[in-house]
Amino acid sequence: MTVSAEAYLAVVTETIGRVAADQRENVARAADLIAASLRADGVVHAFGTGHSEALAMEIAGRAGGLVPTNRIALRDLVLHGGEPADVLGPKLEREPAVAHRLYERAPVRPQDVFVLASNSGVNGAMVEFAAIVKERGHGLVAITSAQHSARMTSRHPSGRKLADFADVVLDNGAPYGDATLPLPGGGAVGAVSSITAALLAQQIVAEVVVRLLAAGERPPVYLSANITGGDEHNAELEARYAGRIRRGA
Repeated sequence: MTVSAEAYLAVVTETIGRVAADQRENVARAADLIAASLRADGVVHAFGTGHSEALAMEIAGRAGGLVPTNRIALRDLVLHGGEPADVLGPKLEREPAVAHRLYERAPVRPQDVFVLASNSGVNGAMVEFAAIVKERGHGLVAITSAQHSARMTSRHPSGRKLADFADVVLDNGAPYGDATLPLPGGGAVGAVSSITAALLAQQIVAEVVVRLLAAGERPPVYLSANITGGDEHNAELEARYAGRIRRGA
């Protein structure tokens, strides 16, 4: 396969179409779970590490998205937990104990629901976090690569993976290694997991909104802060969830 912008576009277009078709039912199931939580005054907590943090940013705190959403990140250990900045590092996501520190510092209530994203689905912190979420009785939506995860050995002591704990699993359609265009000397370029995860996140949000409208409720949706009236609109909605949703810089 030729390495070019056009080749990448062709792969992305095909992958988006395949994911949209294959995950339609799971998107609906995820929306059911989240809508039920929101109608019970719940909040959606989104968590991803590495590039999967982009999924959490897609879910929580953006224009056109749901207001009752909170993004959990590894840096919360520093920002909200008082730990030194040097605790953060590229292998922190592999440490199961991190999950307990993150959950304890998150503004969680029993009716809240979680969306966790991990392309591999095997790192210790993410798997342990999923285990905690289910132990505490929360609904859990997982977004992962079925192909990549299947070829990996879990880095969690239990041997389990993210998908093993989820109520709903959405496959982002990314290949093993994420990148899609092979190079002549080995390796590949053109990762797709961030794009397909964003697609799934936006589809879930749209389906949640449909369910709230069908129930006769006004969906709590953000306006862009960069349009007239956006700040006022958003501040009014955010006030309903004071102390439960974090909005950083």
